[in-house]
Amino acid sequence: MNMGRTKKKRTWLKVLLLLILIGIVGTGAYGYSIYHNLQKTAKGVHTPLDRDPVVKRPSKLDMKKKEPFSVLMLGVDEREGDKGRSDTMIVITVNPEKKSMDMLSIPRDTRVEIVGKGIDDKINHAYAFGGIEMSMNTVEKYLDIPIDYYIKVNMEGFKEIVDAVGGITVNNDLDFSVSATHFPEGEISLNGEEALKYSRMRKEDPRGDFGRQMRQRQVIQGVIKKGANVSTLWKYDDMLKAVGNNVETNISFDEMKSIQKNYGEARKHVEQIQIDGSGTKIDGIWYYIVPEEERANIQNRLKEHLGLE
Repeated sequence: MNMGRTKKKRTWLKVLLLLILIGIVGTGAYGYSIYHNLQKTAKGVHTPLDRDPVVKRPSKLDMKKKEPFSVLMLGVDEREGDKGRSDTMIVITVNPEKKSMDMLSIPRDTRVEIVGKGIDDKINHAYAFGGIEMSMNTVEKYLDIPIDYYIKVNMEGFKEIVDAVGGITVNNDLDFSVSATHFPEGEISLNGEEALKYSRMRKEDPRGDFGRQMRQRQVIQGVIKKGANVSTLWKYDDMLKAVGNNVETNISFDEMKSIQKNYGEARKHVEQIQIDGSGTKIDGIWYYIVPEEERANIQNRLKEHLGLE
């Protein structure tokens, strides 16, 4: 009798061990599948850029040493037969020691020197004139900091990315409507289509473009926060597809892994920055003019955050 019970226990133990083993193998295969698809997507969106920086670093950026780095995010509206314009320009600096990110919106009408064109014009025209390279060079000179990386996002397809992470949550400080969509004050949830409307609204905001810039930063911050959440892992296939269709960057897969490993804490503490200036017409064209003192203050803040002072 006792031998029978012992045999049954051993049988159930073997079954249990077999189920655990199957679970481990299954998880490993799923993990490998995720890694393989991540790598494939990263290679697909990776577009190296061979350019001579306007503002050079004292030494080459070393992510293994957790050195601060910068990214220029360009939100581009591309239409068929048109190169497009960078209607959204956000400079992000990441400092792992401070465990923080700074997000600076550059108003698209800001009058600057377009590097490589030899004229003063609206900063968002740099992309139309010379693409990513001219945009990076122009921003580098204007802010007097090295721009290490770029991320170009197709804004029309950005809604796919928001939907892929399961929507986002933002804290709205202005009650407004766009077409039939109402955005009440307070914490609201947005799907992709709503997020695009939310980030583009400008006319009903008394702050004008400043309000729009703030909402753009909120949406991007919401995507970063939601996309890094483990609970969205089950939707990783949708996320990779959305990113693959709408994103281009010079960040390699190895660099992405370094960012995830060494800089993850920084995304939890985001400081939003805006550039103060005023609008005026020059030769009948509307520009946003930033006083040199304000420009210097922004430059110094970003240099300090990048550890370059």
